[in-house]
Amino acid sequence: MLDLAARTETPKTAEEVCALVAEAEAADCTLEIVGGGTKRAIGAAAGADVVLSLAGLNKVIDYAPEELVLTAQAGVTLAALEKLVAAQGQMLPFEPPHLGKLLDAKGRATLGGTLAANLSGPRRIRAGAARDHFLGLQAVTGRGELVKAGGKVVKNVTGYDLPKLIAGSWGTLAVMTEITIKVLPAARTELTLLLFGLDDRRAGEAMTVAMGEPAELSGAAHLPRAAAARAPLKGEMAVTALRLEGFAASVAARVDHLAAALKGFGRVDQLDTAHSREFWRQVREVEAFAKDPRCLWRVSVPPASGWKVGEAVGEALYDWAGGLVWLLSDADPRAAVRALGGHATLYRGEGVAFEPLDGALAALTARVKAAFDPKGVLNPGRMGH
Repeated sequence: MLDLAARTETPKTAEEVCALVAEAEAADCTLEIVGGGTKRAIGAAAGADVVLSLAGLNKVIDYAPEELVLTAQAGVTLAALEKLVAAQGQMLPFEPPHLGKLLDAKGRATLGGTLAANLSGPRRIRAGAARDHFLGLQAVTGRGELVKAGGKVVKNVTGYDLPKLIAGSWGTLAVMTEITIKVLPAARTELTLLLFGLDDRRAGEAMTVAMGEPAELSGAAHLPRAAAARAPLKGEMAVTALRLEGFAASVAARVDHLAAALKGFGRVDQLDTAHSREFWRQVREVEAFAKDPRCLWRVSVPPASGWKVGEAVGEALYDWAGGLVWLLSDADPRAAVRALGGHATLYRGEGVAFEPLDGALAALTARVKAAFDPKGVLNPGRMGH
């Protein structure tokens, strides 16, 4: 039963989640849905009556390494899952960021929260987004109804693709209770090529050249001089990094090919496996911007235009070959970003987190929200609705 005095409910089963949501709908109450709380401040739910914490739904339901499939409850932490699959020589292919240090959060990132935000790390340029590895789910709608979709197979074409709809909805459509994802074998060898001293535009050109080569890059990032000079890297020059993963012989051949293709951009150095993994963890977690007090924006633009964002608006760090830009700027960059065909989300700082929708997209979003959560019980105001 809802306890408005305590303001926090921590169900242990999907059935308890159903009951709590149904009670909230009947009582015209609203719920803030929380996993580990690491991204709680992004578009914070406005004045919810009760916090519904998924911390109690923290079990791995099924893991079949030979089938590359894992099913877990939504409150399982990413750290626990990464440790579990690593013991089997496997990985979460979308390399999800935790972002706890970046967002100054005390909790630990969870599987449910990561998929609700559709967050992917540097490997997205090769492996795809988080939603591309989201095979199935069990969730509770704003009506208090338990629904299931997808399954434990890579291809499932029966019915509506609910996992892809829920991914990126930030808990405004349904409360995920159980999730099935695809895992992949971890790379045996990893090397990173480094270029130094390039300005943002020239770095963008280098990453475009690299992406066009048959090198199967699994990471392409650029840290301008200001970002590279910050802890933990503390470099003296801008750094452009290109990661290759796979079997040792394949990686060696691709490194040689890519280094030859990039000769026109200056000296090419290498990071060995251990240093490469640490470097890309820092990029994934945007550690260079963790202590800066300025507003932090997550910008998505066409990769070839990424360098223009930092040039026009603020201090930047580029991932996804320029397609993902982490931007430090107290000025709202949305107008400049829209002019480049992209969008921006405010991850840290005061202001409206998500871009307001208009026209047909706003109407469609409203209809979907009404179908899943007609009374607006779940995460009110989180994404502006």
